[in-house]
Amino acid sequence: MGIRPGDPILLAPDYRVDELVGMYFGSRPFEGYTRETKRNYATDLCLFFNFLWLRGKLWTQAVEADLEDYQYWRQESPDNSIPVGDVKWNRELAALTGLYKWASKDGNRFIPRNPVQTHQVMGRRGEMVSVPALRAKGAKGSNVHWLTPRAFRRWVDVGLRGYTREGLPDPHWIGRLEDRNVAYAHLLNSSGMRRLEGGSLLTFEVPTLRLEGGRYYAGRVAAAVTRSKKSRTFYASAGAVGEVEGYVESSRAAVIRKAQAAGRYDGLSDMRMVTKVTGGPRRVVHWCDRNGMIGQTELNRATDLDRMTFYTEGPRGPEPLWLWLNERGLPFLPHSWDGVFTTANNRCREVLAPEGRRPVGVVPGVVEAPYLTVHGCRHSFALYMLVILHHLMDERFGLSPEERRDYRLLYGDPWRMVQDLLGHASRETTVEHYLAPVADLQLRSLLATAPASEAGEAPGSLDSVFARLAREAEGIQDIDDRMKVAS
Repeated sequence: MGIRPGDPILLAPDYRVDELVGMYFGSRPFEGYTRETKRNYATDLCLFFNFLWLRGKLWTQAVEADLEDYQYWRQESPDNSIPVGDVKWNRELAALTGLYKWASKDGNRFIPRNPVQTHQVMGRRGEMVSVPALRAKGAKGSNVHWLTPRAFRRWVDVGLRGYTREGLPDPHWIGRLEDRNVAYAHLLNSSGMRRLEGGSLLTFEVPTLRLEGGRYYAGRVAAAVTRSKKSRTFYASAGAVGEVEGYVESSRAAVIRKAQAAGRYDGLSDMRMVTKVTGGPRRVVHWCDRNGMIGQTELNRATDLDRMTFYTEGPRGPEPLWLWLNERGLPFLPHSWDGVFTTANNRCREVLAPEGRRPVGVVPGVVEAPYLTVHGCRHSFALYMLVILHHLMDERFGLSPEERRDYRLLYGDPWRMVQDLLGHASRETTVEHYLAPVADLQLRSLLATAPASEAGEAPGSLDSVFARLAREAEGIQDIDDRMKVAS
């Protein structure tokens, strides 16, 4: 039938399967999307199909007016109790655009006309591009959040470690794989990796190369799990790497032993036993499957699905090479981290800002209960690195204006450095989406009042800079001195 593992299948209310939708899900354009995009787009299409079904229409019968009515219902109609913002609508429109473009192109012509109307606009590089006429203009992420370093530490302590409002361990707290969750949050917050990038690491990909100075380790993100499909170097703090190593030696080892004792790995049909991993510029994973087939996969091209099948022979039997495991000792799926962060957010709200409790005072940027998403770690990392790089260039190095200009010509300014760390193709993405709150602020003037740091000192002395940023820029969450966790 041409249906590949992971391809979505949609059932109509009468339980029929639309063969055209199935063909689209197996087409080259749809196959080019990431697994996460496929999952999101399939959900978006399903919503639109339901909307049309209530009108007695199939998606092949939709016209421009149907799409206009659908946008009104999704964003403005009082009959919709959960309207969506511009960013979410643009994503849904992108899903519909992809489907109807495929269905109406030469060689297919499955529909009489394309209901998604487009017009020409000038792109960033001066070229003319076609965009949907119903696309929301000036959409900005409404669910984008930044946490200052001390707000992030409090979120981890309360949300993931189960601390009380007073900053002390809660004797009634029962953390499920607490060290795993803390290690993952610290790794993403210190490296800027995306959910899939950090969530699909293998055990031997945990950084071991310590940079001079000892505060950061260098690692490599495989191209197959990045959004741009390009490999890049990431840097993780020594503390984050230590958290990961502690997790590997403790709860991860424990769940593997339990899984082995229960024979949980014995029945895995898609297991590939890794025999060796060759080094060099092109690392290759050599494996043998259950049927005795011998194969090899270039590590840089190993997808998350490939990585879940990699196992190694341990002293007590097979062990998964996938770093993050669930309580059954099996790979913890990357999208499942959303649930971990949601649970942590709920606990922070319940412990730090319970219902009925009136806040002592309202200070711009200061929150009682920090809120964080998995992708918010990446945003917070970008903000942190921008401030630190500006601080190093303007304060630690003591560069004159002429020296600063020469330094930027050689190595790039801090904005470009953060762009490279995030793996963005354009500076606009970094500035407009990840660092929008501080894009129009003069960081140098903020850093001018920051106390100087001694060599080797933790960057906590920049708390005053982050506090000012939180007060003056929307979306950055900070805590005040009264909310510091007890040492």
